[in-house]
Amino acid sequence: MTWHPMQVERCGRQAARRSDHASSGRYNAKKPQSFISRRISLKTSAVTAADLARSVIAVPPFARQGDLAPNPEANRTLIRHLEAGGVSTLMYGGNANFYNLGLYEYSSILDALEQMAAPDTWVVPSAGPDFGKLLDQARVLRTRAFPTAMVLPQTFPATPQGCERAIRLFAESFGRKVIIYIKANDYLAPANIARLVDSGLVSGIKYAIVRSDPKEDDFLTELVQLVDPNIIISGLGERPAITHMREFGLCSFTSGSVCVGPRGSTRMLAAIRSERWEDAEDLRAAYIPLEDARDAHSPIRVLHDAVTLCGIAAMGPILPQLSNLDVAQAAQVKPISQTLLARDRALP
Repeated sequence: MTWHPMQVERCGRQAARRSDHASSGRYNAKKPQSFISRRISLKTSAVTAADLARSVIAVPPFARQGDLAPNPEANRTLIRHLEAGGVSTLMYGGNANFYNLGLYEYSSILDALEQMAAPDTWVVPSAGPDFGKLLDQARVLRTRAFPTAMVLPQTFPATPQGCERAIRLFAESFGRKVIIYIKANDYLAPANIARLVDSGLVSGIKYAIVRSDPKEDDFLTELVQLVDPNIIISGLGERPAITHMREFGLCSFTSGSVCVGPRGSTRMLAAIRSERWEDAEDLRAAYIPLEDARDAHSPIRVLHDAVTLCGIAAMGPILPQLSNLDVAQAAQVKPISQTLLARDRALP
């Protein structure tokens, strides 16, 4: 079957009607007015390479109340903590568990994010990962002011050619360039990515394939030969960021642990840019214990609960199908997150 633009658009219109209808029901009636207001203050201008490079790109968790309704005050508190630490770009993706968002709340969450950030903060929502959600969410996103959105990676059932086509149709339906998230070797090949970039559909690329030695990376080596590295972001936190930026020329890095220690991570980015490699390494060392815990017990779950355990904001339960840390895991993460926060606050 061949999909034509009119068919994609028709699917999007139907999805938007379903989503807006769901957003007007009892679930959203419980939200404060600030959560559903449409006054927009955040960055809405088109994305440039300079936007990608201007800040550590925080990938925050998303706070919820006991009944799983969003918690606007806790989310706002975390955003203010990040902004006070020098972070001006927020990407709501895996750590915010956008994988499990349904259309019943997608519109209201986008509306909330439009309201909570400072005027000079850039918020990047996510969509997908499956093709049906991409088409449904494209139409919802199109009615909002976000200048781009990140496509969450679909690894099964999927092929590189099928994922390339899905991203192309999503971007065309959305009507704006998108950020591609590369998390596995077999999701998209460098050639697939280059075709999407050459078609004018890509504003940025988040590169997050884990390597035992980040210097030895054939995929990334090929990618930077085909695509301008100024639009590629290191997507694995502080651990490989120095290598990715120094050896491959990537423009910035994403971080979850920046949600606990924004000042140190921001200073690390500045040290990399000015080629103060020893300073960058010293700053990075503070993040490794939390990153080790995230690798051991789930990056999303550990970060979500770490923000609560160190006292920044009460993030509440994680949206299913994930679950919060158990008692033993939380006992391990609490002192690690508290130490990182204390160290960050003590920076001169």
